[in-house]
Amino acid sequence: MNSERSTQPTERQEPSPLLKLALELGPLGVFFIANSRGEQLAELLPALGSLGEPIFIATAAFMVAITISLTVSYSLTRHLPVMPLVSGVVVLVFGALTLYLQDELFIKLKPTIVNSLFGSILLGGLLFGKSLLGYVFDSAFKLDAEGWRKLTLRWGLFFFVLALINEIVWRNFSTDFWVDFKVFGFMPITMIFTMLQLPLINKHSLESEEKS
Repeated sequence: MNSERSTQPTERQEPSPLLKLALELGPLGVFFIANSRGEQLAELLPALGSLGEPIFIATAAFMVAITISLTVSYSLTRHLPVMPLVSGVVVLVFGALTLYLQDELFIKLKPTIVNSLFGSILLGGLLFGKSLLGYVFDSAFKLDAEGWRKLTLRWGLFFFVLALINEIVWRNFSTDFWVDFKVFGFMPITMIFTMLQLPLINKHSLESEEKS
């Protein structure tokens, strides 16, 4: 009788696109709603009022939401992509500093730090001949070497552009405007930039070459 167990690794199960989108954008939506309805939430839950202004209530809600998102994602896939994981850790660290020191500066710096970090990783990797974009995005598509280099360069520079935009917005506008722009500004900009990369992806896609 063969008592050996199968050692073949099981394939990672990916959540549906809608669920994946909800897990990625849900915490951002919670952050926006909690900031815009902070006073009402404080009235309903007096404990939240002890946190201070709406931005602090929103920060606490953001931390809880992103923790739930990462937990659900891991429970479904037994895997956490690099970008959401790093972003989540920065949110928790800088969110805690925001609440402890009662200084909204830390949560405002989070996009600058995360985008600068990923931009540095991507461009730094290129200096050593490594195209790390696939690891950062946990990408499922396949490109040739030239395609990865070009796409990595573009995203590396784009991350620094996002960091610069964040610095301009939080330094020159109100906190409420910064929160609104974080949701309704950064997201459309990123989506448009992503769509503009489709011709490059299609041109250098190995899957397209295999089909042809």
